[in-house]
Order: sequence, then C-alpha cells, then structure tokens
Amino acid sequence: MTIAWNVFTPWTALIGGMLIGLAAAMFALLNGRVAGISGVLGGLFKPTRGDIGWRLAFIGGLVGASLVYRLFATLPAVQIDASYAALVVAGLLVGVGTRYGSGCTSGHGVCGLSRLSPRSLVATLSFMGAGFATVFVVRHLFGI
Repeated sequence: MTIAWNVFTPWTALIGGMLIGLAAAMFALLNGRVAGISGVLGGLFKPTRGDIGWRLAFIGGLVGASLVYRLFATLPAVQIDASYAALVVAGLLVGVGTRYGSGCTSGHGVCGLSRLSPRSLVATLSFMGAGFATVFVVRHLFGI
C-alpha cells in the first residue's frame, strides 16, 4: 500500500480524530455502549430483541459515510501490493486476534483507553507491538 505523503494534511487528520473521539463519546453517553466495530458487527450474528436496528444503522453509517464523501471529493488512489490470498489470510488473522483480544482496535484503542480500561491498555500495547514487529520482520528481515 502506498500513501501520497504530498497530500497528507495533519489538520484534516486531527479533525478526523476529534470527530471519531466525539462520536465514540456520544455513543457511550447516549447509548451506554462501546463503539467497537467487532462488537457491533458481532452482535448481528447473535441478535437479541430490539438490538438489531441500531447495529444496522451503525454499520450502514460506516458504509454510507464513505459513499457520501465520494460525492463531494475525489477518493485517493489505493494501491495494495499483496495477493488476494495474502489479504484473505491477513483478514482471518485480524478476526482471530479480535476474538482472542475480546475486541478490536477501535473498541480497545479508542473507547477502552478513553475509559482508562487496564485491559484495553494491554490489548492496545499488544496489537500495536505485534504490528510494529510484523512490519519490521516483513520489511527488514524478509526484505519484502
């Protein structure tokens, strides 16, 4: 994957991060729930009565926001330098890690840390450390 660093603007990144934090805080305050994507999506596979609507709206908002953005701005070109097999394996590993970690990066990293959850701190340090180690090994030891 390549990033066009010449069009990266820290102000839009800052505003985007603030919007994510504000949305997560509002979601917790207004609904009493954590805005972790794996938990929201996972709840659709074992639904409880009266619980499906907000989950579908949440997922629909994630998808719909990018579609609305596309109407007003040009999406950046994305180039992924990996095979479909590698992407499938990576996706499955993320799913397994999410199950073992009892949550995803958004649940632990954004929502859990903001609530000062020790479990989320350990989870975030673990997945960030594993990510750093993986990039180091793949890029520097394997030279890929």
